[in-house]
Amino acid sequence: CEAALSEVKAHSTCWATVLDAPLYDGPRAQTTLERRHQIHDLLDQGVGLLECARRPQLALNTVKRYARADRPERMLRVPKYRASLVDPYREHLRKRRAEDPAVPVKHLFEEIKDQGFTGCLNLLHKYINQGRADADRSHISPRRLARMLLTMPDNLKAEHQHLLDRLIAACPEMTQLAICIRDFVQLLKPHPDNADALELWITQVRAADLPHLHAFTRGLERDLDAVIAAFTLRYSNGPTEGVNTKTKRIARQMHGRAGFTLLRHRILLG
Repeated sequence: CEAALSEVKAHSTCWATVLDAPLYDGPRAQTTLERRHQIHDLLDQGVGLLECARRPQLALNTVKRYARADRPERMLRVPKYRASLVDPYREHLRKRRAEDPAVPVKHLFEEIKDQGFTGCLNLLHKYINQGRADADRSHISPRRLARMLLTMPDNLKAEHQHLLDRLIAACPEMTQLAICIRDFVQLLKPHPDNADALELWITQVRAADLPHLHAFTRGLERDLDAVIAAFTLRYSNGPTEGVNTKTKRIARQMHGRAGFTLLRHRILLG
């Protein structure tokens, strides 16, 4: 799920065009693109990931994220704005700024305050500087799109399935991602043939331009025997893990003040 979400985010420029959704191009986006360019320059010089993280003083996972973005546009994102007190007055702000682009923010603040705005001037400043007065937020977020991709088709409403089909067709990588997810779901049903199917699925993913799924397949290969056992055997350690979780919960409830005897009685009698 996390790998699929990362891929959806990396292809925001593709599916955002289908929705006519704006891409954030503020100062933070420019800084991100500059850092991505800096990291790739270092990588082209043969500098390792750890050294790439040390020089600009960035987290290693951040450097890995920049390294996976082979094209600058994969770092651009659809804005993720939360609801704001200024939202009800967006149309008024748009109209006033269209009539007078140089209108002071303080004047706008006084105008919407007379209309019932209860926020502060700094909130309005931030709202305008983020570009939210001029661009609407996309009606779908990367997380919501990833959730639709990971949902069984029979559980999707007709309008959601139609929207998903449009978004998947936005670029070849999104189409490949949907196919990889669909094929991986089949492996979750234990079957003796799943060992060969898993190897074929990993080969299929490696051939696609999906670097976040590549990282996921490397994780599978590091513990391949356990993964194959999970995909081929009908047995599960789920009940055992459930008992372990219950035991830890009871122990936390007692805050370590009771001994093993009481813990044993609570488990057996509970």
